[in-house]
Parts: sequence; C-alpha cells; structure tokens
Amino acid sequence: MRAVIQRVSKASVTINGVKNAEIGIGLLILLGIVEEDTSEDIAWLCKKIVNMRIFNDSNGVMNDSLLDVKGDGIVVSQFTLHASTKKGNRPSYIKAAKPDVAIPLYEEFVGQFQQELGKAVGTGEFGADMKVELLNDGPVTIIIDSKNKE
Repeated sequence: MRAVIQRVSKASVTINGVKNAEIGIGLLILLGIVEEDTSEDIAWLCKKIVNMRIFNDSNGVMNDSLLDVKGDGIVVSQFTLHASTKKGNRPSYIKAAKPDVAIPLYEEFVGQFQQELGKAVGTGEFGADMKVELLNDGPVTIIIDSKNKE
C-alpha cells in the first residue's frame, strides 16, 4: 500500500461538479493499493500517518502530528501510484489492485484512519473522475509504502 501524504492549508475533492469533501488544515492522502495489501498494511499505515510529526509547533519546527493540531483528512484512491514506467512511454497499471480487491481495502483504510484520528474524514469516490484541489503547506509531501518501511 502506497500513500502520498500532503500537508495542506485546505483541500477539496469534486466529483461531477459537486464538492464531495473539503477540509482546512490537515492531510490530503492519495492511496494506491496492490493485490498483496492486507489489514496489517492498513493498520501500520494509518498509525504512521496520524502520528507523523510534520506540522509546525509554536516554534515553527515540524514537531506536531495531525492528532496534535486536530487536523482533518481526505483520503483519495489513486491506482496510478503503482504505475510502472520501466518500458516505453505509456505507464502500466498492472500492479494496481482490481476493484474487487481494492474497494474493500480502501474502505477499510478509511474506517481505520477515522478510528485513529478520532473523527470522520473526507473521501473521494473509488473509480470516479475526481478534481482534487489543494493548497500544499510548506510544501510538505511524503511518500510512504507499507512494503518498504524505511
């Protein structure tokens, strides 16, 4: 499971002209899922994300977590995070999980993330054409892969 985490001042997801989710200070999480992902990947990733100290404290040092700042979150599924660009100029998405596997894992991730955060989070819609807007704060963008726990 791969996540691109962006610290934002604000973010939103619009689907078919309707705003599906909108937050202020918090994290926009783009989530890519592969067939091999499990509940263990979800638990590890959710705990890691909510506790990651990437928000500024009162001294302007990145020392606070999403929990510390009482920030919000939006989780958007994004199969393109597992694109293979090894051959040619057209990316291959064969590593990305098919919807029958990815949708339940995405929904489980959202539920677990809400539990870790202690409040509801915004979402996109799996498989929809989404328009994602964000004001990246910093900018701070971090990539985390549950299969590569560095």
